[in-house]
Order: sequence, then structure tokens, then C-alpha cells
Amino acid sequence: MTKPHEIDVYEPVEGELPKEKFDELEAFINSLESTDGALIEILHKAQNLFGYLPRDVQLFVARKLGIPGAEVFGVVSFYSYFTTEPRGKHTISVCMGTACFVRGSDKILEKLKEKLQVQVNEITEDGLFTLKDIRCVGACGLAPVIMIDDKVYGRVKEEELDGILDTYR
Repeated sequence: MTKPHEIDVYEPVEGELPKEKFDELEAFINSLESTDGALIEILHKAQNLFGYLPRDVQLFVARKLGIPGAEVFGVVSFYSYFTTEPRGKHTISVCMGTACFVRGSDKILEKLKEKLQVQVNEITEDGLFTLKDIRCVGACGLAPVIMIDDKVYGRVKEEELDGILDTYR
């Protein structure tokens, strides 16, 4: 049974990640009965706290668990749930699979870029939205499809976008 390692207290650089979040993550890790097999659970907690998993957070987790940073990075880079870049509060994913594309998802994506004033994989100025294009949602019968966080919107029309976005503002 592996317990978390004691490490020096993290001192964030001014303007960097908040020390309080590192303290909360450390408390979470310390509360685990064992850290064996808990890396993904710990990374979920870290991403929920910080919103993403930058290098400093990954190294902090590696030191706490006494494992190589490369092992943590390997898990972070393997699972699409994890991100090393900041995201907006809500992620808008536009399906670009064949059925959605044929039914106009490219026009939906262009309209969202215009409305949000961002490109794909960018965050809106207010930090509220990240816009992504994805290969397939798996809801082809509802094409064109967009997802906001975990909610699926099917048969989306350009004129519906303002109303959908307003739900999240």
C-alpha cells in the first residue's frame, strides 16, 4: 500500500497557479488510503481544480506519488478527457463526421466562430467557451450535432445558436 510522499511546499510564481489549489490537491491525495492505481482519479481531481493539467501540476502529482513525470504525462496525453491547455467554462464541440458535415455542420462551425469571435481550440475573451471540432459524436441520426459540455443538441440550425448559447451565459 503506497502512501503519498512528503514534498516541499509548492511556492507558485506570481501570476501562476494558485497555491490554494495545490494545497487542496495535496489534501485530496493525502486523504487517499492508498495511491496505488489512483493516478487517473488524482488527475481528474487536479483537472477539476485547475481546469487543465499544466506541467507544474503534472510534476506536483508525480512528486507526490513518487513516480516519474513522464509516467504522469503519458497518462495525460493518452486520455482525451485530460487537457494541458486552459479551456473555457463550457466546451462547445461541433461534430464534423460525415453525416453532420453533409447536413451543414461546417456552416454551424463557421457561424459559431463568428458569434464567439474565436477559432477552433480557442477560448472566448470572457473565458466562458472553448470551441472544438470533433470527428464524430455518434448521433448521426440527429445531424448536424453540437455538444456543449455533455449535453447533445441535434438537428441544429444556425438561427438556434443564439438561444443555445444564451442558456450558458
